[in-house]
Amino acid sequence: MQPRAAALVAAGGFVGAVSRHAVAVALPAAFPWGTLAVNVAGAFLLGMVVYETLHRGRLSAAARTFVATGFLSSFTTYSTFASETVGLTPTLAAANVLANYALGGVAVLLAREVVRWRS
Repeated sequence: MQPRAAALVAAGGFVGAVSRHAVAVALPAAFPWGTLAVNVAGAFLLGMVVYETLHRGRLSAAARTFVATGFLSSFTTYSTFASETVGLTPTLAAANVLANYALGGVAVLLAREVVRWRS
């Protein structure tokens, strides 16, 4: 990895991790609302990056590296999602899995439509 790319990933990762922590602290802890929120928001934002790149080609490689590889990789979290899910009752665990995957998928589809609408 080139030093510039590593710096972009590190800077984006720092901002993403701090942002994820802020969201987690701001939302109630009785259910993993913070993790759900960042995963769905991250899916939407990654969808925007992917579809902007595919349909419009407006994002530079540096912007994609900072946002997708750096920020979103630290902002979203599969490991915390899995860990929190295991600690829930079976009913809440099923709801959490369904919510993360269904809402994440819908978020990507919504991002695609937003990019198409803006084109």
